[in-house]
Amino acid sequence: MKNTQETSSTSTTDIPKIKSALTDKYKEESSKLPKPTGWRILVLPFQGKKKTKGGILYSDEQVERQQLATVCGNILEMGPDCYRDKEKFPDGPWCKKGDWVIFARYAGSRFKIEGGEVRLLNDDEIIATIKNPEDIVHEF
Repeated sequence: MKNTQETSSTSTTDIPKIKSALTDKYKEESSKLPKPTGWRILVLPFQGKKKTKGGILYSDEQVERQQLATVCGNILEMGPDCYRDKEKFPDGPWCKKGDWVIFARYAGSRFKIEGGEVRLLNDDEIIATIKNPEDIVHEF
């Protein structure tokens, strides 16, 4: 007889688990990534879905355009002077390594890497932090 008092290990109010921005491909290439200096932050832009809800695959060009237009990213590395200016940041850092952040569409310097691009942003170009980049509507 089945126990009717089974408890679910997850609830509908749990925050969805977010995959780390550093997939195995990026882990292998991480030694090749630029190391941010000064107040700069290395960000991996969010890569959206590669197919529609109906199952149609986006072209490589469409996926690349979507990544270029994204305003969300995952912080990979932070320079040694990030958020140290007490006049600019009296309450301390706005974000830390591993956080998902929002930045301006054309902010930072872009660098192509295997499978996409990364950006170097100044610490004051971070607009907000978010928990789940999939909650943001990515229009391109």
